[in-house]
Amino acid sequence: MKLSVSRETFLAKLGVAVRGVSTRSAIQTLAGVHLRVSGTTLELEATDMELGVRVSLEANDTTDGSVVIPGRLLLDVVRSLPRDDLSLEYRSTQQDVEVVSGGAVFHLRTLPPEDFPKLPDPPPDDSLKVPAGAFVEVIGRVARSASRDETRPHLTGVLVTVNGSELRMVATDSYRLSVKETNLSEALTGSLEANVPARTLQELARVASSAEVDEIRVAARENQVVFAVGDTMLSSRLVEGRFPNYQQLLPESYEHELRIERAEILEVVRRMSLLAQKNAPLRLAFSEGALEVSAQTPDVGEASESLPVPFKGEPFEIGFNPEFFRDGLESAESDELVLKLISPLRPGLIQSGDEGGFLYLVMPIRLNV
Repeated sequence: MKLSVSRETFLAKLGVAVRGVSTRSAIQTLAGVHLRVSGTTLELEATDMELGVRVSLEANDTTDGSVVIPGRLLLDVVRSLPRDDLSLEYRSTQQDVEVVSGGAVFHLRTLPPEDFPKLPDPPPDDSLKVPAGAFVEVIGRVARSASRDETRPHLTGVLVTVNGSELRMVATDSYRLSVKETNLSEALTGSLEANVPARTLQELARVASSAEVDEIRVAARENQVVFAVGDTMLSSRLVEGRFPNYQQLLPESYEHELRIERAEILEVVRRMSLLAQKNAPLRLAFSEGALEVSAQTPDVGEASESLPVPFKGEPFEIGFNPEFFRDGLESAESDELVLKLISPLRPGLIQSGDEGGFLYLVMPIRLNV
């Protein structure tokens, strides 16, 4: 295997591929990036057996072949090189790859290629095509609500549904629930319903945002899903287990429904959250026409701030996890939001005030008086 390429171009593609490299697998080869040259095309592959990444680019002075090189090390080496000219050549006798740029020469030992798994084929041209902008925007609104607890794997994904002109994503960690529905400008050919790992979707959003593409091709196959974004392909296993029936989690009615300027309450919550440390709750005390947001952490300090809100009825106080409540405010994104409440021990709902199809249900924290 031999090739020459622009260091800047190679570095950009390698930076994407390395996102799939395993950092904790017992299989040594999964810490590597698989370089494969065929004709003038160079493919870079990496996988941790859950997420797979494949990127391609054009190279010069090529000789067909393949090799696996430690991914993080290769990235650090290429990033450090002094010039934009870059050549790589596999030396079979020494079992290493020679990396040359200007006067800098590196010899990197290779990893066993036979242990590197085969990644799935990219989605065919006639597969489901979703608009990249809308897909990335919805991911950003809901993915943070997915669980990070691997002991509850069915909650670590995002339920992605595409049907006709409707795109919907749902995520929950059992403490909060995000739902975002988007009406696409035109109906799509094909449909999708899959519980996709949140990490995969976040990587997809990162790739699509930097690639400046108009569409993402999607194909679901048995227990995996494959996305194609320009010259980059991401593959992922699907999350096992039944996703909760989220509609059953939403209360049928609420006692209070308040329309609030999002920017104002978000700034107050951000300030007060500075004093909500060591699992201390963020307190919201409602009274006639006003809301007092406060936080108190023993041995750290306390803070409070009031703002006008259209509240009527008997005063009450409710507590929330400050990070979760702030995430809901940030994800709503509309200038105005609707805050719906029942009682101090029932979940609260944050809803976009612009009919944007965004719902965020968050469980309260029982307060000690």
